[in-house]
Amino acid sequence: MVGLRLVNVSKKGRGKEVLKDVSLEVRDKELFVLAGPPGAGKTTILKIVSGLVSPDEGEVYIGSEMVNAVPAAERDVGMVFETPAIYPNITGFDNIAFPLTLKKLPEAEIKSRVTEIAQMLQISHLLDRKPTTYSGGELQRVALARVLIRNPRVLLLDEPLKNLDAKIRERMRAELKRLQRELGITMIFSTHDQLEAMTVGDRIAVMDDGVINQVDTPEKTYQSPRTVMVARFIGSPTMNLIDC
Repeated sequence: MVGLRLVNVSKKGRGKEVLKDVSLEVRDKELFVLAGPPGAGKTTILKIVSGLVSPDEGEVYIGSEMVNAVPAAERDVGMVFETPAIYPNITGFDNIAFPLTLKKLPEAEIKSRVTEIAQMLQISHLLDRKPTTYSGGELQRVALARVLIRNPRVLLLDEPLKNLDAKIRERMRAELKRLQRELGITMIFSTHDQLEAMTVGDRIAVMDDGVINQVDTPEKTYQSPRTVMVARFIGSPTMNLIDC
């Protein structure tokens, strides 16, 4: 069982409260979405879970272990950023194999695992090419493969589809959902796109200004928004509101 919890987490940055007493629970093997406008605090939560940023207050648990004092490298958390972190001067194979090469695994095992993950993500044709020849969607899939090959306990995706065109985004949403189901991995996906949140997530946390307004299934978030912010954010066209 590898879920995760944030308990009363707060964080300040540049004289502003980025997160305000945030408590959150993500279930084991759940595809959980952090949704909200830019600046809501979504990326800060992902960085705190991954260990790249420390909370000013509160506790972070992965499974049953509190990880506040555990370095990022020892948390077994994978993170894919909005801009894919790919080495442009080496092939797709070497990019994906890089985490295994660092561990000095046998060459045959590395080749087998890279081939397997490439087939799963349908990027076998990219292994011998360098990233300068990739499309935006191909870059994202190679970046995802490099994280997944480590077999992390938790996978964090920070607006991974933001810079893709509409058709590729639609296809990648379906692929990510399929992949998460096949791997049975706990995944947190952040997005400012309410449609993306509704189509991808098992549950959604709608955020604004460092505060979580509602955590619910997509259907309940749409049908029964708990705050005016959620009502305005979810749905297109937005819900009609009447002063009363």
